[in-house]
Amino acid sequence: MDIFENRSSTLPVWFMRQAGRYHSHYQGIKKDSDFMTMCKSPELACEVTLGPIQDFKFNAAILFSDLLFPLEQLGMGLSYKSGPPKLEWHLESTEDIKKLKVIKPAREFFAFQGEACKLLRERLPKDVTLLGFVGAPFTLYTYAVEGSHAGNLVSAKKGLYDGRFEAFTKILLPELLQEMLIQAENGAQAVALFDTAAGELSPQDYKELVVPKITTLLKDFKAKSPNTKVIYYSKHTQSHHLKALDLTHIDVIGVDWRCDLVEIQKLLPPHVFVQGNFDPAWLHLSWDLLEKKAHAYYNDLRERGLDFKRWVAGLGHGVLIETPEENVRKLVKLIQSEKIL
Repeated sequence: MDIFENRSSTLPVWFMRQAGRYHSHYQGIKKDSDFMTMCKSPELACEVTLGPIQDFKFNAAILFSDLLFPLEQLGMGLSYKSGPPKLEWHLESTEDIKKLKVIKPAREFFAFQGEACKLLRERLPKDVTLLGFVGAPFTLYTYAVEGSHAGNLVSAKKGLYDGRFEAFTKILLPELLQEMLIQAENGAQAVALFDTAAGELSPQDYKELVVPKITTLLKDFKAKSPNTKVIYYSKHTQSHHLKALDLTHIDVIGVDWRCDLVEIQKLLPPHVFVQGNFDPAWLHLSWDLLEKKAHAYYNDLRERGLDFKRWVAGLGHGVLIETPEENVRKLVKLIQSEKIL
């Protein structure tokens, strides 16, 4: 089953970060490895990705990797030794743009993702959709400037106007396109573009400066891989951000729990699915309460007319650390028991 085309009568579901620290399968692999090795070893990345499919029976598997690898490819260094990601230097001024250098061609640098996708497509059940993913241009730029997407992002926002964003994306976009194509060519049926920093922007800056970069990237991707679905997920964004998007080359819009799915779906053309958006914190509640909230959530969406045939259920962001595994198992089963036809 392709969750975006050959739909069954039940609701499909996958969670961001479904392969992660909350899961004992992941922890079992990590005790003998480290995060970077797990990502860059195709065999380990495949094993980590398969864990939640085998355990929780999600309808889609998402490649276990990291969205910051393009910054490493551009010569910024990348380390996870101290926990959170650390770059060797940041784009603090326009002069720093000169330090950016593609250390290896994308086809060579991102080969590990292609190999992992190939292994996954061979080992996944045929009815499980394989998803790849990359970081969106603005989110990658924000990490390059700030080292994260937290805080007020003053330097990153100034860089939208002093030339840093324009110069950075001129170098980034061709490499990012190749990363997406490598995943698609090796078995990913959809590629997600994760824009976790987008909601920090004013709608005006987002529309005028960021959307054109997204549009260029996705237009070029669809020209080379027209049958691969594109998922665009943004965090903290609202309807006015989504109205600014060119949806021509986007197949799925993912939103966080701050958005109303019914209202968002009304903004989308018929070919675009909506994805999300349970609050990940709900999974930390007792099962009895979580079950009640999930049923109430469903009933509200039904009563207000959400088209379930154009919905892929999931979380509004990733599974949180220390989330009880049994709640994940039970919620996936509950979601998949919902009839949509």
